[in-house]
Formats: sequence, C-alpha cells, structure tokens
Amino acid sequence: MVQAVVVTNFLGTSRASSEAFKTANLLKTLTVNALIYGETGTGKLTLARYILPNAPIINTDNFDALLEAVANNSELIITHIEKAANFKRLLETITLSKTRVVVTSSENAQSESLHDAFSVRIFIPPLCERLEDVKPLLELFMQEANTIFGEEKPYRTPSYELDLSTNAISLRKQLFLHYQFSNIGEKDLMGIMEQYLSDKLGSKNDYRKYLHLYEVPLIRVGLREFKSQLQLSDKLGLNRNTLRKKIAEQSHYGLE
Repeated sequence: MVQAVVVTNFLGTSRASSEAFKTANLLKTLTVNALIYGETGTGKLTLARYILPNAPIINTDNFDALLEAVANNSELIITHIEKAANFKRLLETITLSKTRVVVTSSENAQSESLHDAFSVRIFIPPLCERLEDVKPLLELFMQEANTIFGEEKPYRTPSYELDLSTNAISLRKQLFLHYQFSNIGEKDLMGIMEQYLSDKLGSKNDYRKYLHLYEVPLIRVGLREFKSQLQLSDKLGLNRNTLRKKIAEQSHYGLE
C-alpha cells in the first residue's frame, strides 16, 4: 500500500522506502540524532522534515552560521553534512548544546566519521533500485502539475523512457516538460527551437550540424509507431538505404 505523508509527500511503496518510513516514525518518538544518506533526489530532506517538521533547515556552506544555528535551536536539520568545513568541531558543538539533529548526506554512511557519529542511520536507495516507488511519484508530480497549470489531466503511464539519473529530481523535471509539451503547437515548437539556436549559429555547415534536432525525434517516433525501417521509409517517402544511413549516423542518440 502506498503511504503518503501529508506534510512531506514521502512515498513508501517499495520495501526499502517502507523500512525507511518505519524508522522515521520511530525517530519521531525518540530524542536521538540520526543520519539519512543516499543519492541526490532520493528523498532525504523529505524524510528529515517528516521526523522534525518544525525544525529549521540549514546547509553547511557557512560554517559559522551553522555553528550558531546549532547553538540556538533545540532541533535542527542539517543538509550535506559531508561538506562541513570542520566535521569534528561541528559534532562537538552538537554534543555540548544538546541539540537534536537529523542530518543528510550524499556520502556512504560507512565512512568512518559518519558511521561513528550517528548510531541511527537511514539509507534511501536510488530509484533504479526501488522501481515500485516510481509510479506513485509520477502520480504525485502529475497532481502537482495539474495544480500549477490549472488543468485536470489524468495520469497515464509514460510512453517515454524515464529519466532516473538524479532520481525524483530528474523524474519530476521530465514529467513537467512532457506535461507542457503535450499541448504544444507548431508555433510554440518553432519558438523553442529559435531560442535554442539563437546563440549557436555562425560556423560552417550549421544546417547539417543541427539537422538531427528534427531527424532524430521524427525517426524515433516513426520506428516506435511503424515497428520497421521498411514501413517507416515508405511513410516518410525516403529510400530505405537513405533511412538506414541516417539511423546509422545518429546511432549515438539511441536509434537502431
């Protein structure tokens, strides 16, 4: 069952996410410090906010401001703790001030300093290792897009390859782009292309250099729609050998 935390929208469908959520619930009742670690976009800050919903959030960019925040707050969320200028001094300040902290890190908690400093550690794996979480995240982002753009589009399973390179960050960006492009017209599309090309033209052979911006998506959609190069060459009015040559030239864009 999908568990959605109203305050933070943290989703727990996969086993890993469900275990992380259970630990977070336990931490809400305790007064121990904790470390949440994982790749960018895996939901570390979201989960930290759930554990300490009223705590200020600070990163480690300004070390003096960080120490001051630790000294002046009873609870605190610290992001990117692996980037702290003086990790030892930070831990000493936390201990002396008795501040309850939940920290996030993109580094593996097996690093000795992090491992020793926090007895409670929550690891959130990348989305590619918990694919059960992808659909509920997409549904959540679709609801968000509907609210932002004032529409009520139903959720549909994406036909495109999902971008999980930066986990929920890249997934959300991709969905928003496709959401906006679903109603795009020729005029809008040409305007986007003009903006993209406005500062790129000026060298020799620019026509051939940027022709792939038209050819690659056309061929990719055609292959997906008509299933074979023979059918596609007929629909496009191209010689089959010409189409095969274009596919070979653009193979680095995933055409085959």
